[in-house]
Amino acid sequence: MAEITLTKTRIRAGIWEGVLAGSPDAPALEVLHLERSVAGVTVAAVPERPGDWLVRVPVPAEVLSEGVQTFLIRDAGTGETLSHFTIITGVAMEDDLRAEVDLLRAELDMLKRAFRRHCLETMG
Repeated sequence: MAEITLTKTRIRAGIWEGVLAGSPDAPALEVLHLERSVAGVTVAAVPERPGDWLVRVPVPAEVLSEGVQTFLIRDAGTGETLSHFTIITGVAMEDDLRAEVDLLRAELDMLKRAFRRHCLETMG
């Protein structure tokens, strides 16, 4: 049996889209967010590409809240996870990363000073 792959193509207007390849028949998919099923998932044949299927997953506005939201796309028959996507809202990730790097730099400077002081005390 051919390997089934699901590749993200885009997310636009609140709809995640991808192409599932390697399935001769329309796959039965389920999408879960916090172990709850997401409604409205569609699977349609890609014209002139047998075995390829366009998968569309609407992202419900009610599940979006501050933080990280992860959606699992699974084969409904086997339960195998084919793909996932994550949406981050509410906090600018770059600012978080910059703050973490600044904190790490400050801690490193503190360790360098303590190490130098230790070296001076033990040598002299």
